[in-house]
Amino acid sequence: MTRPDVRTPEAEPDPALGEVLDFMRGIWALDHAVQRTSKRMERELGITGLQRLVIRVVGRFPSIPAGRLAELLHVHPSTLTGVFRRLERKGALRRSPDPRDKRRALLGLTRKGRALDVEREGTIEAAIQQVLRRTDPQTLEAARSLLRKITQMLDERNCATRAARRGGKPR
Repeated sequence: MTRPDVRTPEAEPDPALGEVLDFMRGIWALDHAVQRTSKRMERELGITGLQRLVIRVVGRFPSIPAGRLAELLHVHPSTLTGVFRRLERKGALRRSPDPRDKRRALLGLTRKGRALDVEREGTIEAAIQQVLRRTDPQTLEAARSLLRKITQMLDERNCATRAARRGGKPR
């Protein structure tokens, strides 16, 4: 028997969960949509969303060090190692040693990579571009600010957790 004061998720298409959980639900929905679109892009275009982002950024910064690209994309360098390898196998990316520091790899696009470094329908960025065009600058800046604050808070907490495990202080 169902208690009258307990709402079931089936009662509403999108039940209200409260401010925090509703916001988190939106983040997870966005993440899921990005992942689905990335998989479709791989089937249709031959590259994932992250691979395309790497190509687009390297296209803007030829000879960018791999570590700097990881910083720009806010990911750990090891996250990009497999991406670089796959893009090299596809013939879209080249890595070459930095003449000033042989330990560093500089990234550049091949002819095939430059052909992929163009605006294209059906990509994550095309969908985002379409939404951004329809969004007023104040709303866009508020969204960017909110995303930065959430990212900063999560990063701070992750740093503190790592430090506590090591018995030290956060960096």
